[in-house]
Amino acid sequence: MDPDRRLLENLALARATLDRAAIHRADGPWLDRAWADPGSRVLVIHEGKAPVLGRAEGSPQLALVAPQSVGQHDDAERHFLGVDSDGVAFFAIRPRLAVLPAAGAQWFGLRDVGADLSDRDAGLLVTAVSLGNWHDSHQHCPRCGAPTYVDTAGWIRRCPSDDSEHYPRTDPAIIVLVIDAEDRALLGHGAAWPDEWYSTLAGFVEPGESAEAAVRREVAEESGVVVGEVAYLGSQPWPFPSSLMLGYHAWATDATIVVDGVEMTHARWFSRADLLRESLAGTVRLPQGISIARRLVERWYGGRLPGAWSGPRPS
Repeated sequence: MDPDRRLLENLALARATLDRAAIHRADGPWLDRAWADPGSRVLVIHEGKAPVLGRAEGSPQLALVAPQSVGQHDDAERHFLGVDSDGVAFFAIRPRLAVLPAAGAQWFGLRDVGADLSDRDAGLLVTAVSLGNWHDSHQHCPRCGAPTYVDTAGWIRRCPSDDSEHYPRTDPAIIVLVIDAEDRALLGHGAAWPDEWYSTLAGFVEPGESAEAAVRREVAEESGVVVGEVAYLGSQPWPFPSSLMLGYHAWATDATIVVDGVEMTHARWFSRADLLRESLAGTVRLPQGISIARRLVERWYGGRLPGAWSGPRPS
């Protein structure tokens, strides 16, 4: 066995281009100058969505505005996102009220437009949404329970009671396409999904566990299949709310399927002909292109496949 270990390229949510410029996060005078500069750009975020222009025309772009254009949101949290190659500073704010900052813009989330945004815009939105989700869920100090406040341009929450610092959290999770001795792919059906939805297997890395061990454990727990060789293929953030998806292919040493009946209610081995036929018929639908799951499947398949999840999507 000689698994192909070339990394996946251009994953939809891993295309950030900004310099995060962490050196400026605690530099109050620099941040004030950047905020006063009309050339700086601000992304307004409300409940995980951003104002987007041009989606109907098939070329969505974030509706970024100058800091002076968001004066009505002076009380909103301000997060510094970074600088581009021209030295332009980018910020995000999270107002309480959903007020679109640009004429013609509409609110859209990452699942709606993430795959179609430019590299820069995709990175901006992923970072802003990830930070916002963390701030929403870490309003109180985990040590003493006191309300925390935003510090260091949005990259720290500080406790006024014990002065402890709390940093944005990212939860590592594995996602894996398992392949058997006949070069078939294992896809599973989640308990809460419509009948035709299938995907790769995934789960969180537990404390004290390596990512490779998590691959073997999660596959065995959910499907009963025993995995030997694993190959890491790439990662991308998945801010729903705070995961980093670590993508793998893995090869089964025992292909017997016994699903857990809780997270996974059904699992199947698919040949390439099986998957193409059922995708065309609509009896199998795969995750959309924003997910690393789709890329793992199409890497094994050798090209694009038709059919994608539609309607409400699982996290």
